[in-house]
Amino acid sequence: MKQTLLLIGCGDIALRSATLLRAHYRLIGLCRHSENAPKLRKYGITPIFGDLDNPKTLNKLAGISQAVLHLAPPPNHGKRDIRTANLLASLTKRLAKRKIILPQRFIYISTSGVYGDCNGALIDETHPIKPRIDRSIRRADAEKKVRNWGLRNHVSVSILRVPGIYAAERLPLKRIREGAPVLLPEDDCYTNSIHANDLAHIIFAALRYAKPGRIYNACDDSTLKMGEYFDLIADFFDMPRPPRVARVNAYKHISSSMLSFMEESRRLTNIRIKNELYINLRYPTVAKGISAGKAATLERG
Repeated sequence: MKQTLLLIGCGDIALRSATLLRAHYRLIGLCRHSENAPKLRKYGITPIFGDLDNPKTLNKLAGISQAVLHLAPPPNHGKRDIRTANLLASLTKRLAKRKIILPQRFIYISTSGVYGDCNGALIDETHPIKPRIDRSIRRADAEKKVRNWGLRNHVSVSILRVPGIYAAERLPLKRIREGAPVLLPEDDCYTNSIHANDLAHIIFAALRYAKPGRIYNACDDSTLKMGEYFDLIADFFDMPRPPRVARVNAYKHISSSMLSFMEESRRLTNIRIKNELYINLRYPTVAKGISAGKAATLERG
């Protein structure tokens, strides 16, 4: 009999993962809007309606699954992830009143942004976190919440720290086409990436092999600066490379949200996902992933 896996956050990555997971799990997905239910069913996910921002709608989550995959982002404000707090409370809400089944495994999809700016250093999972901006601070808060919850309730919790996700449908072609600038090479930052399909396979492997309390950098083998990443895409699609600007003048030309990514530089290592999760990356470099993305884009016309 298949175990039940509860998906929290049924976006692109959850749906890509569902194509791998549905042969091994009975999938239930938290669904905020009823109009999204048919799409979930198409991917073999049974929708259960609820809203992480409204705890009263989450009462049905307790005891319904043996595993949880939490991909939902935190709110867009503040320094705490109230959504994750609401989820964890709902999973144990009736624990004292009647016997319920707690999940045996909980996988949380976090961000490599929790490391903060590392000045281009090589970073493994033992590196201390030092989030600088609110969106990363909220993720660090969620990590702490799920780990403590797992310890209290004897649930195996593992965390994937994910960098920039790309795929054929997720390339910044519009930005390049509009001529949005990037930083001069001497001012540029290292960035990290993972192909969306590789991430789906990492998630599948984490549910099978991840160690309790373990953190994994879910990234590929690339070592690229951000400008090199955009140049690579531009070259593959025969587009002009983005213009370069000095960091001192960047605020005049680059949005504050994009600039916040350019203010952090680090190179993630991925030895753990290979040695412990047995991952063989299908797209080990961005160049290979973008080449595949170009072929898919051309096929779609």
